[in-house]
Formats: sequence, structure tokens, C-alpha cells
Amino acid sequence: MKNQRDSVITSKDKLQVENTRPVWFDIIAKDINISKKKIKIGLVNVDAIVDSDIPEQLNALHPQVEITSIHFERVNESLKWNDFFPEWNNEDEEKYGRPRTIPMPLLTPTLKNYKDLNVVMAMVPCGEKEGIRDVFGLQVNLVVANLAVENGWFTESDSHRKVYVVFVGSCGPMVEIFRCDDLLMHQGEYWVYRPDLKKLKQKMLMPLGSCQIAPGYSETGNEIWRQPFLPQSSDPMKHNNTIDIPKLAYVTVLHSSEAHVCGAIVLAQSILQTGKTIFQPIDLLLLADESISPESIRGLKAAGWKVKRIQHIQNAKNNAYNYSKLRIWQLTMYDKIIFIDSNLLVVQNMDSLFTYPQLSASPNDRRALFNSGLLIVEPSHCMFEYMMNKTSKVVQGDDQGFLNEIFTWWHRLPSGVNYLKSAYQLINEKYEVLEDVYAVHYFGWKPWMCYRDYDCNWDLQDHHVIASDTAHQLWWQVHDTLPKELQSHCALTRQINERLVKMRKLAKDASLPDGHWKIEIKDPRKDEASFRLD
Repeated sequence: MKNQRDSVITSKDKLQVENTRPVWFDIIAKDINISKKKIKIGLVNVDAIVDSDIPEQLNALHPQVEITSIHFERVNESLKWNDFFPEWNNEDEEKYGRPRTIPMPLLTPTLKNYKDLNVVMAMVPCGEKEGIRDVFGLQVNLVVANLAVENGWFTESDSHRKVYVVFVGSCGPMVEIFRCDDLLMHQGEYWVYRPDLKKLKQKMLMPLGSCQIAPGYSETGNEIWRQPFLPQSSDPMKHNNTIDIPKLAYVTVLHSSEAHVCGAIVLAQSILQTGKTIFQPIDLLLLADESISPESIRGLKAAGWKVKRIQHIQNAKNNAYNYSKLRIWQLTMYDKIIFIDSNLLVVQNMDSLFTYPQLSASPNDRRALFNSGLLIVEPSHCMFEYMMNKTSKVVQGDDQGFLNEIFTWWHRLPSGVNYLKSAYQLINEKYEVLEDVYAVHYFGWKPWMCYRDYDCNWDLQDHHVIASDTAHQLWWQVHDTLPKELQSHCALTRQINERLVKMRKLAKDASLPDGHWKIEIKDPRKDEASFRLD
């Protein structure tokens, strides 16, 4: 006996059938010539639906459609989200075990049965907290994404094949995988997408969870990743004009005060000094709210930043936190950006990071979350609106906690990409910076808020875990390459100088064993500070 989805409607005339066709199908049918062939629909997790109108909808589409159920082994129910995104102490995968995997139908011998699909339709499970950090939900989203890529990827004979994705469920698909920019319709519990297959394939080439470092583009599909960013010839005069060169930018944000203006100026210098690996221009863009003075703006522009004024975004639940970093998703004049906090210093060229998809980041020390100090982002107005609608619902304080609730599935870059200046990351008793570092992230008191002579975090015992004279000196080396007029933006204020004097006295009274409080201060800014108002 044929099941309900394989039966053919015989009791209704053609007009009545058309009137019962679901809206999602009409949207898809507009782009597909249904008079010449049947529309092939693959069903993912649809057999599990109870009390749904989907079987009736699919029955109403016969004989225009051909239905195939996608079979895959469900991920082990004993596995939890932390099994894929664990806390990491080390990047030695051989020592800490191989990463977990999630079964995919494309790895089975039945792959040939799932070819030439026009539509992939899936029921989205809604477990855990509205589907967030639900392992089976992740599996369903990945199964759908892989099927879409496999059935629609460009070939010489069929370079513009369209594949559509239909999700059913109150939670909807994962925004980390299916972009709101590709959404054609959202009505009730139905979501219809026409995915950008190039972007989707790039995401599917990345590792499953944070327990495995995202490999470089040369290891995971050089033909997909490199082509959009590098022309076939290294000679700009021989550039193939048919290649769409994306617009790229390094971006930072200054808000609430001018405390980090100096850091942003030195950050720009560090980016410019590390050079470029690709010839097309990469902008340096700085977003500044009303707290940044015209004088500082002139200095930032002189350092190399293009400056765009913004209004700050306040945390809806706690005014102590500022969500202005979310503004980077509004920069749709760029295809991709690398966001860098102003308290980072670039020490090696990192242009190759532009080949990674959203959202790629380094882990936050020994935790299972990513650090928001350096992010690979693909700007999108609808993604910005989505996040703004979540600011009053997500119970998190700062932007890092908030973004970790939005992007629960993310790609893990090596810790050296965003090298956290802490005792956990530094080696030996000298607290030296490890090799193979791309950017140093300065925690605690920033170098420009200390005397040049040493890292003033040594003056506070509870700050010793983030103190490093080597990292401190590295920052000042870049500072010293600035023109004198830009160095003036890093002068000490009277208030900061008084704070440094007080900290040194406390360290001396406590006889802290590191002995930094004994060092004679030769920083000329110390004497100049009494003449500089706060």
C-alpha cells in the first residue's frame, strides 16, 4: 500500500487542487518550470511529525511533485552541546582526543537517492531553550544544509541550479547556518529560503564544534575560498574583470569615552605595518559615538582610519553595558569584515582570515565561549534587526555574552589569532609571548595607561595573571613608530598618573616579590602629566 505522501489526488478537480496548494510551494514554483518536470522534494525529520498538515499539503501537490524521505542516523541522544563545544585547556587534539561527529546522510551509500532535489523540507526540533544548543536541532540544520549544497552546487553544465529549503516549526532554523538575507518567506511556522550556496558550502567545510580548530582555506576547498578573494593572476593588470572582488575592511568601535583612542591609533599602525597579502584595498573603518571629540577624530583619521559616526546602543536591561559593537552588522557596504577591539595589537598579517565565514572567532581562554575581541563578520541589515529584537530577551550582560547566545554554532580559530594576555597563555617565569601569534589582546590596565617602563598590572597582586613586560614592550615598539603628533594622543592625564603613583605605593607597602615597584620610572610622560588636564 502506498503511504499518504505517495497517493495521487483523484477526488478534486485541478482548480480545487490549486486552491489548496500551500503558499510556500507557490513561491518556489514561480522559479521552477513545473510543466516540464516534477519538483523533487526531500523530507528531513518530517516522518516524526504528529498532528501536522504537511502530509495533506504534500498530497495536494501531486502529480507535480516527487517525494523522497531522507534517512540518516540520529545523533546519539546521550551527547550534549558541551561534547561539541567543550572547555579547552590545550589545542593538542592528539592529547585531548578526536572531535565528536554527527551522522550525515551524505556519508551513506544511499547518496545517489538524494540527487537532483529541488527542495529540502525539514521539521525543526525545538528542544532545550527554544532550540538553542540542541544537538539534534543542529544535526537537522546541518543535514539540510549539506543536502542543499550537494544538490545545487555549481557545475559546468548546470551553473545556476536553484535549491530551496523549507523549514517547519515554531523555532525556525539556526541563524548561524541559514542567513536571513536568503529568506524568501516567513509565515507562521513556515520558513522558505533560497540559500547562497557558495556561502553555505563554505560553512559546511568547517569543523562541527569548537573542539576542532577551523583549518585554513587551502585545506578545505581552495577552489571555493581563494577564488573570490584572489584573482587568477597576481598581476593586477592581468586581472580577470569577471571575478567579483569583495569589499573588505578591518573595523573597530570607540564608544562611551576617549579612553581607547590611543589604542585605536596604535592598532591602525600595527595593521598597516604587517602589510597586505592581497592587492585589492582593504579599508580601515572606525565607528565612533558622540563621546569621541573632533580632535581625536582628526588623530584617528591621520592614523589611517576612515571614521563613521554612530549612536551608541545601550543594553536594554543594564545601562552599564554598551551594545554598540552590534553596529558592525550594519556595514553592508562591505562583504566581510574583521572586527578588532582597540585593545589588541596585530603582530602578523591576518588578511587570510577574510576567507573564513561568519562567525569565526578564538576561544575565550579556558571557557567554551568565543572571545568577541576579534570576529569574522558578514554584515547584514536583517541580522542586525534580528539581534536588536533579541537584546531585551537574551539574559546576558556585555556584548560577548550576548553574541555567544546568538551564535551558538561558531568556527574556532587558533588561540594565537586573538592571543589573550594572561598567565594561561604566556609561558615560563618571564611571561613571554608565545610564537605564532597574530594579535595580542591586552587585558587589565592597557599599555598606554601604564608607564612605559613596565606593565603596571604588576602593581596589583590580583592582576599578575595578566601582567607581561614582553607584551607591554611589544605594544610600545609599535607606538614608537608613530609620528610625534599622533603619539600625543597617548599622553598620560593627571588622573591616570595619580593612579599609577598610588598603585606603586601599594605595591611597595605590600613588598610584592616581583619587585617592579622598585624600577626607576624614566617615562617622560610622567613629568608631562601634571600639565595635561583629564
